[in-house]
Amino acid sequence: MPNSNTPEKFEDLKRTDPAEKAGGLKAVTNSMKHVMAQSGPLRGAAALARLNQKRGFDCPSCAWPDPDDHRSPTEFCENGAKAIASETTRRLIDRDFFAKHSVEALAAQSDYWHDQQGRIAEPLVLHEGATHYQPIDWHDAFALIGDTLKSFDDPNEAIFYTSGRASNEAAFLYQLFTRLYGTNNLPDCSNMCHESSGIALKDTIGIGKGTVSLDDIHQAELILVVGQNPGTNHPRMLSSLQIAKENGAKIVSINPLQEAGLKAFAHPQRVTQVLGGRTSIADHFICPKTNGDQAIFQGIAKYIVDKAAQNGSTIDASFISEYGSGFGRYKTHIAKVDWSEITRLSGVSQKEIENLAELIINSEKIITCWAMGLTQHRNAVATIQEVVNIHFLRGAIGKPGAGLCPVRGHSNVQGDRTMGIYEAMPESFLAKLDEVFEFKAPRKVGHHAVDAIRAMRSGEGKLFLSLGGNFLSASPDTDYTAQALQNTELTVQISTKLNRGHLITGRQALILPCLGRSETDLQKTGPQKITVENSMGVVSASEGRLTPTSNKLKSEVAIICGIARATLPKNLRVDWDAYESDYSLIRDKIEEVIPHFDNFNERVSKPGGFYLYNGAKERKFATYNAKANFTCHELDI
Repeated sequence: MPNSNTPEKFEDLKRTDPAEKAGGLKAVTNSMKHVMAQSGPLRGAAALARLNQKRGFDCPSCAWPDPDDHRSPTEFCENGAKAIASETTRRLIDRDFFAKHSVEALAAQSDYWHDQQGRIAEPLVLHEGATHYQPIDWHDAFALIGDTLKSFDDPNEAIFYTSGRASNEAAFLYQLFTRLYGTNNLPDCSNMCHESSGIALKDTIGIGKGTVSLDDIHQAELILVVGQNPGTNHPRMLSSLQIAKENGAKIVSINPLQEAGLKAFAHPQRVTQVLGGRTSIADHFICPKTNGDQAIFQGIAKYIVDKAAQNGSTIDASFISEYGSGFGRYKTHIAKVDWSEITRLSGVSQKEIENLAELIINSEKIITCWAMGLTQHRNAVATIQEVVNIHFLRGAIGKPGAGLCPVRGHSNVQGDRTMGIYEAMPESFLAKLDEVFEFKAPRKVGHHAVDAIRAMRSGEGKLFLSLGGNFLSASPDTDYTAQALQNTELTVQISTKLNRGHLITGRQALILPCLGRSETDLQKTGPQKITVENSMGVVSASEGRLTPTSNKLKSEVAIICGIARATLPKNLRVDWDAYESDYSLIRDKIEEVIPHFDNFNERVSKPGGFYLYNGAKERKFATYNAKANFTCHELDI
């Protein structure tokens, strides 16, 4: 088997000064260059014209929300244009390509080279001992998966991974199939990015999601952008920060590096800024040590609490009294924290932290945004809960212009979790599945991503099925993960493009090519739409209109239904044929199982969709004690 290392060439490297702004004319020209090169002017223009429109399709690039009240004709960023160029490419890799290139030869190429070859045209199989992928009929592919799954003594020998780009409909059916099969082994990409956010928020505010909307961002007086690089990872966020800045907000970047997008932004849809203008974004840059954020936020809290002893106005006593729990213990804890430890662990001076605390004290509408710079540490839950403590001290949650904003990455990663893609769903969800579909869902907690890797490495995990994504490259230890995947009997990848995960396989492997969001999903009852949920809890429809790249592609929903029919015994309560033919029937079942999806089909048919209920936005905290819970953590790094 080929090794898992990515061969990349680093020749003629040059060091240059960092960029002073993001966006502008360069972003426009780069976007058009990628689309025209891959898709051509007609197909590319048709895709971009419907991208992120209310009656178009959702961008697969990230989960940043679209405006509620209006959509510009170009409601996308350079990253979105690249994603659409990749998806709508005219290039195809078919049986001739795979006959020409062995798995070993493909593994010798770079990840970029893999992506540039084009869309996978038909289902493929790598038989045990074979050197090349070969075409396989869809029926035979499903039968291979079903026969393998039925051969296991224990359903927990199978692992069902999900990427955050899967639709709500596909995710719901995927978890239903997995639990009907008999396991909760549903690791997903959340395990490797914002799991710490969900845990931290669930314990403190009662919901593992953010509490703000785009309008809140625009109304905020102070926005903290922590451990995040919007210019690279969520470029459309810069236009929201630009609006906030123009409305008078102060913006603080807390990050070890000063990122160009937070220095200045040139809006590519404003003529003056395309021609050279720019808006300065961050008013202050605080550059801590890596993972110094927990100490910074404890320092802010210490300053606020100490000052409250002299002047009670620094804290929102009415919020704490009515909604808070644990403040007395927290106050005692924070008083014992030593400034020398705070400055040593944060790498930031006491004066700088105190100045930031003053900004917080003098602001009523405060929003903290964060991404993987906070979530990817062993003390991530504690760090995020320190952020929450600050918001509780100031009552900066559950009111306009204030709240918590974990910025998700994959475009529907939040929706997939809502749909039940999680190894430890609560009893209320499982009990409702039991009631609606008349079976007994497994209760044993399944494997998260790390446990799944360990299970495959030990031989316990015998089949790995991935609904999208590139699990190999996304995992924290690529070589160890490669060894784990190679120890399985069968690996199955539901994909659009070639990636390295297709080349590090079990004894047998399947690649099942699926439709992209931009493409028409035509089933027996007509064209279908899917739904997604963005970072701010908006559920909206997504409907592609482009001709599929190949006539041998199936939708994610159709692939899941095909696998289910080949694996599970007949169940009169689960009509896989009907779900494949009409996705509105899937949404009817989602409505029956998952709270707050009342009248799902009707509400999602309205342009722009709807906001899911979020009690924390109304200061209704669904924690064990129905309170906003302060937490105490020892400083760690």
